[in-house]
Amino acid sequence: MNSARRLPIFNTLHSSRALHALLFVACATLAACGGGGGGGDSSSSSGSGSTPSTTSSNNTNSTSASNTSQSTGVPQSNVANVQPIAVGVSPGMTRNMLTTSVTICQAGTSNCATIDDIQVDTGSNGLRILASALPSNLSLASVTSNASGGGVSAECAVFGSGYAWGSIRNADVRMAGQLASSIPVQVIADPALPAAPTDCANAGAPLMTVASLHSNGILGVGLFPVDCGSGCSNLALPRWYYSCTTSGSCTASAQPIAQQVTNPVSRFATDNNGVVIDLPAVADGGAVGVAGSLIFGIGTQANNTLSGSNVIKANSATGYVTTSSGGQTYALSYLDSGSNGLFFHSTQFPMCGFWYCPSATQTANASITGVDGVSSTVSFGVGNSNTMFASANNAFNNLAGNSSQGFGWGLPFFYGKRVYTAIAERNTSAGVGPYYAF
Repeated sequence: MNSARRLPIFNTLHSSRALHALLFVACATLAACGGGGGGGDSSSSSGSGSTPSTTSSNNTNSTSASNTSQSTGVPQSNVANVQPIAVGVSPGMTRNMLTTSVTICQAGTSNCATIDDIQVDTGSNGLRILASALPSNLSLASVTSNASGGGVSAECAVFGSGYAWGSIRNADVRMAGQLASSIPVQVIADPALPAAPTDCANAGAPLMTVASLHSNGILGVGLFPVDCGSGCSNLALPRWYYSCTTSGSCTASAQPIAQQVTNPVSRFATDNNGVVIDLPAVADGGAVGVAGSLIFGIGTQANNTLSGSNVIKANSATGYVTTSSGGQTYALSYLDSGSNGLFFHSTQFPMCGFWYCPSATQTANASITGVDGVSSTVSFGVGNSNTMFASANNAFNNLAGNSSQGFGWGLPFFYGKRVYTAIAERNTSAGVGPYYAF
C-alpha cells in the first residue's frame, strides 16, 4: 500500500453535511505500488517490452489569472525547518516510495526513538507507525475514549487497498528543528488492542506489517490539521474511531478533534502553515534514487517562499481540485506524494494489468483548476510500466496506472519542482489554505 487519500469527512469549519471523500491509495507489491480507487495489480502482463524514451514530468505553466496575491501577518521563523527525504530501495521494493525518518518520543520526556522508512504523504493527515517499529522501552500513553464506559481510543484507517487498525496514543514528534508536542498518533497493530472490529476488517486486506504496509509508517502532511474533523467529533462513524474496553469489545465512537490523529506540522510552534516538497528532476529512464527536502512552512522563511508559483485553491471541505485532460474532467483531483504513480482513467494508453504500458513514452497535457477558477496547464509523460519494473531504478517520472474515478497526481508530478501543500485555515503569503502550489 502506501499512500492514502484519506480526507476529513467534515472540515472542522464546514460541518453542514457529510462529505464522503473517495479514498485513493497506492497499493504496493514486490514490483511496484499501484494506486486508484480499488488498488491495483502490478504483475507483468502482455504488452510491449521496449524501453520507452521517457519525458520529463516537469510542468509547463500557463495560469488563467494572477494567483499569487500576498497576505500579511505570516509569522517569520529562524528555526531549522528542512527534513531530508529520499526515494530509494524501500521495504517491498516499491517504486517511487518517498520516505523520511521521524523521531517519536514519550510525551514530555527525552525517551525517544528515530524510526526510518516512514512514507511522506501529502494525501493524508497524521502520523501512523507500526507497533513493531517502536522499541519496547518507548511507552506512549493511551488516549482515553470519551465514550460511555470509557476505554481506550482506537482507529480503523481505511485506504484503497485495505485497512490499518491501531490504538491512538500521545507522543512528541520531532523533525528538523521542530517539535509537535503531545499529539495523537496511531500505533498500527498495537498488541494491546483487541482484534479489529468486523466492519473494519471487512474493509479489505490488513495493512498491519512492514510486508503489507511496505514502510514502517505514514507521515500524513496533507491539507488538514486532523484526519477526520468535526464529522468524527459529532458522530460515531463506522471505520473511523472506536472505544475499546477491557472486556475486549470495540465500538464506533465519536472522537473530539483534540484527540484525533493530528498532522504534526499543524502543531509546530512556527512554520506550521504547510509544507514544501523539493525533489530533483529524474533523468529519462528513471534513477536508482533521489534525495530531496521536506521544508516546513510556507512564506515563513527564505527557503519556503512562493515567488513565481501557481496557487491552486482546494475545496475547503474535501481538499479536491479539478483536472481536465484528454477530453475528460476529473472533479476529484489531488496532489499526493504518497501515491507512487499518476492515477487516472483513460482509454488512450494500453494497459499491462493495472498499469499503463505504451511501447514508447507518450506525452499528454492537463489543466489543474482550483475552486476559484485559477488553472495551470501541465504536461506529463506516460511510460512503459513493464520496462520500469524490470529495471534496477526506483524513481520514475512517468509511471501511471488506472483509477476508477478522479485524477491522482502522485509522486511523478513532484520530480523537478517545488510543490507546496497549505493547511486549511492557516494564513500564508499567498492567502489562506487549503491550496496546492507549484
